[in-house]
Amino acid sequence: MSSSNNKSVSDKTMNESKSEIKSKEKLIIFDTTLRDGEQSPGASMTRDEKVRIAKALEKLRVDIIEAGFPVASQGDFESVQAVASVITESTVCGLARALDKDIDRAGEALKAANSSRIHTFIATSPIHMKKKLRMQPDQVVEQAIKAVKRARGFTDNVEFSPEDAGRSEIDFLCRIIEATIAAGASTINIPDTVGYNMPMQFGELIRVLRERIPNSDKAVFSVHCHNDLGLAVANSLAAVSNGARQVECTINGLGERAGNAALEEIVMGVRTRNDYFSCETNIDTTQIVTCSKLVSNITGFPVQPNKAVVGINAFAHEAGIHQDGVLKSRETYEIMRAEDVGWAANRMVLGKHSGRNAFRARLDELGVAFGSEEELNDAFSKFKALADKKHEIFDEDLQALVTDASLNSESERIKLVSLRVCAETGEIPNSSITLSIDGDEKQAYSEGDGTVDASFKAVESIINSATELQLYSVNNITSGTDSQGEVTVRLCKDGNIVNGQGADTDIITASVKAYINALNKIMFSTDRAHPQTR
Repeated sequence: MSSSNNKSVSDKTMNESKSEIKSKEKLIIFDTTLRDGEQSPGASMTRDEKVRIAKALEKLRVDIIEAGFPVASQGDFESVQAVASVITESTVCGLARALDKDIDRAGEALKAANSSRIHTFIATSPIHMKKKLRMQPDQVVEQAIKAVKRARGFTDNVEFSPEDAGRSEIDFLCRIIEATIAAGASTINIPDTVGYNMPMQFGELIRVLRERIPNSDKAVFSVHCHNDLGLAVANSLAAVSNGARQVECTINGLGERAGNAALEEIVMGVRTRNDYFSCETNIDTTQIVTCSKLVSNITGFPVQPNKAVVGINAFAHEAGIHQDGVLKSRETYEIMRAEDVGWAANRMVLGKHSGRNAFRARLDELGVAFGSEEELNDAFSKFKALADKKHEIFDEDLQALVTDASLNSESERIKLVSLRVCAETGEIPNSSITLSIDGDEKQAYSEGDGTVDASFKAVESIINSATELQLYSVNNITSGTDSQGEVTVRLCKDGNIVNGQGADTDIITASVKAYINALNKIMFSTDRAHPQTR
């Protein structure tokens, strides 16, 4: 065969490949980190933190951002309102039960959104209808129709979820879904609320629903899977292969109980196996690791080292045979490139001689904006102090610095003034601490099993919080002995659980910061209660 013929065959193959790519359907990525993710015990976020994450999700090119549950509290309403006012590229969504007050509150919170969606739901499984709602099936259908129609008064983008669909009767599911589509729902979400389904079973459910419901072609079918049996991603992908074209997921798989389907695993599963899936996402995968670290940093939920895609060991090879294979050809043991998900992110090379403009520019790239020059100046002074301690400053250091600054804002009633610890071989570790409580300084001294234990006891001798320490976790933010230590402390009091975070190049100081941050949340913050969870 001549070279010209070879070229024509090659061009034909390339054109066919391009045609195939163009013909792929879009898989909508619906991120619920700010709503369902926040329902993880202790993972509540402030309004400003939600805005930071929302901006990062927008940069990731997430299609839908579920910003919260507006009726749950005034704080949640204001958070949804704040996200709606700053996000322009993604659709902002608010959750609402099938109740007039919920839907009206969501509609009000979303007024400023460039593109909005109301997501309303009601339980459809026999156990939920009987035990929780105490409603007959006919009443549930009537309530669902009414809710969708009311939501349509605020936006033509309405999503309906039959809660606990995975345990609902198929005939009733078909009935209520057909009715809500007719009422104006453009997205139908099928939640496996308790993580009960198996992949083949759940995929088959989506296929049957789409085939049996007469007007199924009038709506996008979506799934929302929980990870109670470790099958959230598997169930979601099984649904996608059976026609679902929206997946509800969270960064790092964050969520109540065992969590939700992990966004990064869904996206990279579809991308890596584009030979299997007839759809593709709009996600900028190079932003995945940045989002993962931001969410981990803000919520205090560390990412396990062997976590798929975003774990620090996800692209590490220790076995000799693996190392040899990767050196010869990366594809022997790697099905994804580390840089494709953001592991090759730029390092910040600014130092103590760098100016404010360069500092501000890099934070802008990381999605961090300051409300005033005073806030910028405060963050910049903290950056200078950190630069004096560390030779190299990484993006992760900056994210921790901004989070730490917000944790120690003027609104914090308990503040660390000074800390002195002593640890000597053969002697009992001790700690002397000075705290400011509403501007009044108090001092304490305590001994303990170690300097952290002694410091926590010194704090408690002043505060007397009567809390239970459930978790103490330490992670290094970057590599090296001069790395900042990031500490997470989980406290429980009267059933209320909070996470506290602290970061510092000194691990004892970081620990005390985290403990004080948790105390401020559990003793002085207004409790946030969700009226109902999906």
